[in-house]
Amino acid sequence: MNFELPKLDYAKNGLSPVMSEETLDLHYGKHHQTYVTNLNNLIKDTEYANISLEEILKKTANDSTKSGIFNNAGQHWNHLLFWKCMKPKGGGTMPTKLEKKIIEDFGSIEKFKTEFIQAGVTQFGSGWAWLALDNNKLVVTKSSNASNPIVNNLKPILGCDVWEHAYYVDFKNRRPDYIKAFLDHLVNWEYVSSLLD
Repeated sequence: MNFELPKLDYAKNGLSPVMSEETLDLHYGKHHQTYVTNLNNLIKDTEYANISLEEILKKTANDSTKSGIFNNAGQHWNHLLFWKCMKPKGGGTMPTKLEKKIIEDFGSIEKFKTEFIQAGVTQFGSGWAWLALDNNKLVVTKSSNASNPIVNNLKPILGCDVWEHAYYVDFKNRRPDYIKAFLDHLVNWEYVSSLLD
């Protein structure tokens, strides 16, 4: 199977001003496309050529000889979720189901947001901040480089890219401001809520 760059659900300038068209051009059009191209080249004529992205991640996660495949597969999977988790004029009120679940598992929406921002800010170097399901409990976690919660048998429902290319054009070195703006003005909470099931 050949993996492909997904079509975005919004225009390249649709996430402005939080995520500029220049950032999307670089991030989606160059970085994500490169991961897809590399992945397809690396798995061609191998045992990974006809299995799902999730299976590739699980089979290559702890094999240092397959780090190239894992990194490109991980970044492709992570970005597939990332683009879906955002929308123009996002943020705002969450669907009741998601709001109730977050309050049940974190104590309050504010506490969840604080934990999520903290995870992203304290991820040293490149990586991701996540909201994931651990069995039936929501948890905030983080991962370095291309990894994600799937390799630890969790189900990610929200991911924020904290690689510098995700925010440097728009926020320079202000990663905390970027993650806060992501939560408050970009997240498609309806989509995140749909992944609870």
